[in-house]
Amino acid sequence: MDGITQLVPRDRFLPLRPRETHAGAPRRAGIEIEFGELTEAEAADVVARTLGGTPREIAAHDFEVETPDLGRVLICLDTSFRDKAGSALTDLGLQLGRAVVPVEVVTPPLHPDQLPEAERLRGALRAAGARGSREGVFLGFGLHLNPEIPGQDAADLVPIVRAFALIEDWLRKADPIDPSRRLLPFVDPYPRSLIDRLASAGPDWSLEAFADAYLDETPTRNRGLDMLPCLAHLAKDRVAQALGPGAASIGARPTFHYRLPDCRIDEPGWRLAYEWNRWVMVERLAADTAALKGLAADWLDYRAALTTTRSDWYAHLDRVLCKLELWDGSCGKDGKTAP
Repeated sequence: MDGITQLVPRDRFLPLRPRETHAGAPRRAGIEIEFGELTEAEAADVVARTLGGTPREIAAHDFEVETPDLGRVLICLDTSFRDKAGSALTDLGLQLGRAVVPVEVVTPPLHPDQLPEAERLRGALRAAGARGSREGVFLGFGLHLNPEIPGQDAADLVPIVRAFALIEDWLRKADPIDPSRRLLPFVDPYPRSLIDRLASAGPDWSLEAFADAYLDETPTRNRGLDMLPCLAHLAKDRVAQALGPGAASIGARPTFHYRLPDCRIDEPGWRLAYEWNRWVMVERLAADTAALKGLAADWLDYRAALTTTRSDWYAHLDRVLCKLELWDGSCGKDGKTAP
């Protein structure tokens, strides 16, 4: 864990940038927490005790709790297993492999003021025995954040995707994800060809041009920032054309689907706010037009040089991000602070 990462706040949730949608409403965010050891029924009981409500089984391995303040919280077996649940052989294998088969708790879209309740739930799940990514081999459990997009135009999406693509190496290396998640294909890095296109042509793209470039370079869910749910919402026909029958399985929603972080739910110092604030750093970089433009130019220069290595880019990012101080809202050493 590098020096900047240690400065990222863990005791509070920094505001998204921008804070509101174009309609003037606070941007909401859903949170998905994957973990092992607890069954769906046990996790549903924890949700009910912590947030209120009564667990209700709605299908095999699926529960819901209608909480009085947050709304409907879902508790279910990981999707890849849920679809196969029900046969005697599958259920036997599930019981034998409870430690490695993830259960998911999925919140509804939360108002910014409700995010501390998600942290309170994390603490309760940990106290009940939930197990995270780094407690054994092949525990590829993740934390997924789904911040609402601020609007439906290219200008609302491309700068944030561009910022993520340019600093993804830093996000991965400054606090490395668990080896089991690196081995699994679920959070592969963006291809460098996509970063090249985002850096060079991204500022001029329409929504349609962005969708075409993204679908051309990375037509897969298995990325640290998965934009397919958002594109399925905004450009349904293009996604259907690019993915064919596979498009039907994508849950369209107007959010960024940030799935890079590990779930380290059982580690004493780990907090949801830490991973949330690392995402906020992406949005704050996107909002700093000059910094983002400069970093894109740096990337193109780096790619054009024949003697550079991947570690050179990480070292450059570390210097740039240290100056920007995005972890506490500063836009630079001039003292300007992001609203």
